[in-house]
Amino acid sequence: MVLWFTGTAMIAMWFTFRDPAIDHRFVIVGALIPEVVSAFSAQASFTHNLFIPIVLMGVLMLLTIGRRQIRRKGIAIPIGMFWHLIFDGAWANASLFWWPLGSVFGKGTPVAVGERSFGIMLLLELLGLFLCGWFWLLAGLNDRDRRQRFLRAGRLDRDVTERGSED
Repeated sequence: MVLWFTGTAMIAMWFTFRDPAIDHRFVIVGALIPEVVSAFSAQASFTHNLFIPIVLMGVLMLLTIGRRQIRRKGIAIPIGMFWHLIFDGAWANASLFWWPLGSVFGKGTPVAVGERSFGIMLLLELLGLFLCGWFWLLAGLNDRDRRQRFLRAGRLDRDVTERGSED
């Protein structure tokens, strides 16, 4: 479910942070990591819990002391992973979501998305496509220069983010 997690992460970033400096490409990568890991596992992925993005964020913060540029890029990955957890409904499986604090891990309990029918997953992907299009318009990516900046550096135009906060 690439479009669903990409679209929801981008729209969530727009309405919560609206940070022109964060590398949104890394947010997308973070939002897709749990899905990619799950694709190679027959059971619920260990990436569908709070522990992994929290530890990753902590490690990134420690390793990037005094290296602001690297930190700004790296921090986007666990942020994307958090968005994935929210929009996947991972919290519905408490023992996996709260691992290692919650119950037994490794019983192969399916993650919420894995329990959905093909029709629901298709609907979510179509909704994700709509959200990607909405983000495209909000971020002004129809403008060639803005689009190039986004593709090259993952950044949004400050004029667009400031204008958007006035809406």
